[in-house]
Amino acid sequence: MEPESRRMAGILLIVLPAVVYGGVSILSLLVNDPAYMENPLREALWRAGHGHAGVILALVALRYVDEANLSNGMKHVVRESIPLSAILLPLGFFLSVLDPGATEPNALIYLVYIGAVVLAVGLLILGFGLVRKRAG
Repeated sequence: MEPESRRMAGILLIVLPAVVYGGVSILSLLVNDPAYMENPLREALWRAGHGHAGVILALVALRYVDEANLSNGMKHVVRESIPLSAILLPLGFFLSVLDPGATEPNALIYLVYIGAVVLAVGLLILGFGLVRKRAG
C-alpha cells in the first residue's frame, strides 16, 4: 500500500469511533427523548445520516486505488473524494434538520447532493482505473 493510502486509512480508522459515537447518540435519542420520535422528518434524516458505511467504503477503496491504472493526480482525487463524501453526506442530513421542530430541510441538504456527486466521481475514476489495469 502506498504511503498516501496508508495515511488516509489511518485517519479513517481514527475517525471511525466518532461515527460510532453518532450511532450511539441516535440510539440514545430513540430510547431517551420522546420528542425525537415526534418529528418524522428529523428522525428519518438523522438515521440516513449515520455514515459508517461510507467510512468502510472509503477504506475498501483505498485498498484498490494503488492497483488502479491511474495517474498520481487521479489516485489523489480518489483517495480524497470517497472519504470526503462520507463526511458531506451525513453532514447534509444532520445539519439540514438541526431544529427539532423542522418540517422541511434547510439549504444545507444540498451537501447531500454535493457528497453524492463527489462519491460518484471518485468511484467512477477508481472503477475505470481498475478496468484499465492490465494483468501482470
